[in-house]
Amino acid sequence: MSNQEDFRLEWHNDVVVVTPASNIETMNWDLIEQAADLIMAPLREQEVPLVIVDLSEVGYFGSVFLALLLRCHKFVKSNGGELVLCGANKMAVELLRITALDTLWAIYDNREEALNALS
Repeated sequence: MSNQEDFRLEWHNDVVVVTPASNIETMNWDLIEQAADLIMAPLREQEVPLVIVDLSEVGYFGSVFLALLLRCHKFVKSNGGELVLCGANKMAVELLRITALDTLWAIYDNREEALNALS
């Protein structure tokens, strides 16, 4: 079951930083909607949601996590916001490149760069 231990949410002014736990690749398909709701719930109050997904604690992820990112992206974009990634390791960056998702999201080396870009 997905719970708040799977994701840490931190606010930096108007930007929310979502940090998935390192075990994110074990998330089941049937929990995608629940996890997306958990992440997006605090953003429903934002006029323009700004989200950074910090992948620095994630070693590997697959299609389930990509589906979660896409659900979050769709919500954020439909509300005029922006979702970016940071802290992805080489394998994750390569996966995003192969799937062409690196054209959908800006990818920053670290959280500080991502925060500067959204501020």
